[in-house]
Amino acid sequence: MTPRGRRPGEPGTKGRIVESAREEFAAQGYDATSLRAVARRAGVDPALIRHYFGGKSALFGETLAMPVRLDDAVAAIITQPPEDMGKAAVRMFLTVWDTATGRTGFALLVRGAMSQVSAARMLREFLIREVIGRVVRGHRVVLPHLSVTVPTGQVVG
Repeated sequence: MTPRGRRPGEPGTKGRIVESAREEFAAQGYDATSLRAVARRAGVDPALIRHYFGGKSALFGETLAMPVRLDDAVAAIITQPPEDMGKAAVRMFLTVWDTATGRTGFALLVRGAMSQVSAARMLREFLIREVIGRVVRGHRVVLPHLSVTVPTGQVVG
């Protein structure tokens, strides 16, 4: 008699997806990376990425080895009244920073953004789309045009 239900996944599949995502984010940036491209690189079905991670921002967070799901952290911030979102963001950052994994993830992220134009672009795209964009959409906040200076001195925005 054959067992019912889904077969167990291959050991290492989740790690292969995370590594493929790191490579894809590094090569394409946050905005241009698609879950389909990550799945193709990892040799898995895109539905498996959604199963393991839920979406692109959570997968990005996993590539940084953060101890929190970025989707959940951003959701917790944007559910606050506008006047409390800044405090909630700082509280979340400090909570993550207080863990060894969080410090390492943030250090790698900042070090990469300071030394590589592509990493700075990826961080900017993520922050604008997944953090600032969600805050603006959720509270109908109007912000002036954002620009970021990357290590080469060029202004991107």
